[in-house]
Amino acid sequence: MKKVIELWKEDKKLYVKKSSFSAYVLLIENHLLPVFGELTGVAEADVQQFVFTKIAEGLSQKTIKDILIVLKMVLKFGAKNNLIAYHQFNVQFPTERENIRIEVLSRANQRKIMNHIQGHFTFKNLGIYICLSAGIRIGEICALTWRDINTETGIISIRKTIQRIYIVEGNNRHTELILDTPKTRNSIREIPMSRDLLKILKPIKKVVNESFYVLTNETKPTEPRTYRNYYKKLIKELEIPELKFHGLRHSFATRCIESNCDYKTVSVILGHSNISTTLNLYVHPNMEQKKKCIDQMLKALR
Repeated sequence: MKKVIELWKEDKKLYVKKSSFSAYVLLIENHLLPVFGELTGVAEADVQQFVFTKIAEGLSQKTIKDILIVLKMVLKFGAKNNLIAYHQFNVQFPTERENIRIEVLSRANQRKIMNHIQGHFTFKNLGIYICLSAGIRIGEICALTWRDINTETGIISIRKTIQRIYIVEGNNRHTELILDTPKTRNSIREIPMSRDLLKILKPIKKVVNESFYVLTNETKPTEPRTYRNYYKKLIKELEIPELKFHGLRHSFATRCIESNCDYKTVSVILGHSNISTTLNLYVHPNMEQKKKCIDQMLKALR
């Protein structure tokens, strides 16, 4: 299996983005090679035991499924090139009883952040305001340049993302910051600006260099890890409950749905490939919405 994996990596590297290849290699190094590397074949029972072991180690079902996708690609490659036998396996996962809760800012805390930024302008603060107003990802805001912001049309163009990836080349292991196209084809998109955001950006756009990055207003960008730390510090200073940076995107999507925007439009703004992703990942009714729904039902009944 170790040899098949090496040959698969050489082949796969030719067809996928550097960031995708890096993610595959990381899963292989950390999970597949230690378990399957010395085997001459992989049986369904081996994979099922692997799943139980990884669940016991605390990995999420999503992560385990991602690992199995890579394993299947390797096995199919091996079978196609007559290197190894591959029999399709069907593994079972225990029923998930935990309700995965996606956290969002309350309306009051979202207003608090936005009001603070309007009164305390810095380029890094502006990035947080843009994320709350447009629902863009951390890598996308780090890669955003002034050229991507058109205050005449009121459009933000998302064309790039920045991420730090893990590179494994033989015994040489290091990380690398790369500027790349966004997550998927749908992630390349145009987002209209709100009036408040446009009001902030119009005077700035007249005096900045088009090629500079928005968060630094320099030729050099800031990387996601650094910006994430800045964001954590800001919300701590504002005494807002801890929330991951991605929660800004969740908050944007939730506010859109609360405002009765149609799901398809929200999905396109977020850059999702289909509406179900938007609904499953980002749109979760909070207690306020649930109460409102029940009140409306009883009002109609009366």
